[in-house]
Amino acid sequence: MLRMLPLKLGRVYRCVKLLAVVGLLVILLMNTHSLLASFQKNELTDRRFINLNKCPACFGTSWCRKFMNGQVSFEAWGRLRFLDVFNVKNVYFAQYGEPREGTRRVVLKRLGSNQELADIDQKICKRATGRSRCDLIQGVYKTEFARLNGEVRLLTPEVVEGWSDLVHCPSQRLLDRVVRRYAETKDSGSFLLKNLKDTEKMQLLMTLAFNPEPLVLQSFPSDEGWPFAKYLGACGRVVAVNYVGEELWSFYNAPWEKRVDLARQLMDIAEQLTNNDFDFALYLLDVSFDNFAVGPRDGKVIVVDAENVLVADKRLIKQNRPENYDVWYESRFEECDKEACLSFSKEALCSRVTVDHNYYAVCQNLLSRYATRKLTCAKAPRV
Repeated sequence: MLRMLPLKLGRVYRCVKLLAVVGLLVILLMNTHSLLASFQKNELTDRRFINLNKCPACFGTSWCRKFMNGQVSFEAWGRLRFLDVFNVKNVYFAQYGEPREGTRRVVLKRLGSNQELADIDQKICKRATGRSRCDLIQGVYKTEFARLNGEVRLLTPEVVEGWSDLVHCPSQRLLDRVVRRYAETKDSGSFLLKNLKDTEKMQLLMTLAFNPEPLVLQSFPSDEGWPFAKYLGACGRVVAVNYVGEELWSFYNAPWEKRVDLARQLMDIAEQLTNNDFDFALYLLDVSFDNFAVGPRDGKVIVVDAENVLVADKRLIKQNRPENYDVWYESRFEECDKEACLSFSKEALCSRVTVDHNYYAVCQNLLSRYATRKLTCAKAPRV
């Protein structure tokens, strides 16, 4: 009887697998027309698909010419719209081509789920009219995103403090850096806000408020040695970054030597983001396996999701000398029933010079027995 059990389970598994294949074939047959149309049309040249029609309530326009010229196209499976139901994060792999450089792989992000993007529209309308629906283009001109137009010279902390993790406790030095390195303008290089066009100011502020990841990548670029994916450009509500490699979770069962090397690199990232010559502490508030990737050639670990990064200016902390500013802040472990959870105090991150948060986050969520691999139960990564 016990011997028969594995056989029955094997048959059940084969039946389920067969039903899944048949179900997929049925879906493909039902979507044959749209399937063929998807492979024939490059939807990334459609203004409405990339939400270019919603600008300046968007993330930028620096790559629009490349999109409209058909230089950016989805890879095979990315063309199938009925598969979007599984792509909750709205992250796509694409090919980008340049006449002299050939083609290369890039990653396209909508910077939020469909619901989160719809919430952006509602929030803009509520800020503008008090209602959840409105003419979005007219509405954005009635929000605080438009009030900083004209001759306003600087983007100041009191205006944007608390808008997002990036500016939870901003310094003037940080905001000057964000404006000076803003890549969605032809006149980058100046920290004066008045040098940006009105639409560019609104795009910058909207990005800062709703998903500051592009601004983190621009302000702390990979070209200068920061461990982030390289920002390439944006069109509408789609941003492009360079493809780094396989996500960290795919190395969960790699050889011991490889895992040791990855663990060392993760700790190096924690050190670099905490202590650097610029005296900016970049604290990772969301640490999970799929927020890091590994280069296929050099094996280098890179942060590929920088939405939840809090930046504290250590020079400002030393200057203002808040209470206990020079007392080391030690993270405390707390159990929780969620994957990749962390306990921390944003106020402490913003007011202490020496903080162990990044080391703690990497150790707990990636290297300890509390770490979890994507689609598995809790299990130590054996590093």
